[in-house]
Amino acid sequence: MYLVRFISRKTERPENGELRGEVILTPRGEVPLSQVRLLAPCTPTKILCVGRNYVAHAQELGNEVPTRPLLFFKPPSSVIGPEEEIVLPPSSLVHYEAELAVVIGRRCRNVPAAEAMDVILGYTCLNDISDREEQKWEKNWVRAKGFDTAAPIGPVIVTRDEIDGPFHIMLRVNGETKQDGSTRDLIFPIPVLIEEISSYMTLEPGDVIATGTPAGVGPLFAGDIVEVEIDGIGILQNPVR
Repeated sequence: MYLVRFISRKTERPENGELRGEVILTPRGEVPLSQVRLLAPCTPTKILCVGRNYVAHAQELGNEVPTRPLLFFKPPSSVIGPEEEIVLPPSSLVHYEAELAVVIGRRCRNVPAAEAMDVILGYTCLNDISDREEQKWEKNWVRAKGFDTAAPIGPVIVTRDEIDGPFHIMLRVNGETKQDGSTRDLIFPIPVLIEEISSYMTLEPGDVIATGTPAGVGPLFAGDIVEVEIDGIGILQNPVR
């Protein structure tokens, strides 16, 4: 299934549905896609991000390759949906980072890697917007990664029965390809990430694990249009101001 959250002109409140072509199926009936605004497809209680999970990305920033998953948080308040504006913080260097996001389907704790795929609802796109100025000095990256609009997510959640990887990830700025990678190159694959994270904290339905970004990160400027595209999921597009 292709799961979406949206606001229609009729209800003006968030709704959930299943996207089928140009129509969204909801408990109240069919809604034309042309008559809605898509929102971020989930409402996570937390977003767990994985740093330096591709060797080439760690190397391009001059960082060591981690020996265990490097984790940090983004708050729910940083989430925006497709076509919403990324608002740049007062920084001279803000980067895009295209990532595959895993959406958790049920409450879970201490999940072994061999069973990890069973707790996944599906997959979506995420752009880990990062303030490199703040990241230079701050150890826990709260300011660098957690500011408002720093977590565009969407446009849909594609469930595991539709697609299950590996995933081809691309990012474009103003139509020019900047990142082109594959989850085949993850240092720590998805089951390992779920096992590690769930050994420390309970994961709730709708929580998001951002699996890391491939090489090619770079700056964003006001007026840019940035697109994250993952084959089988779609395109997450956001303007920048």
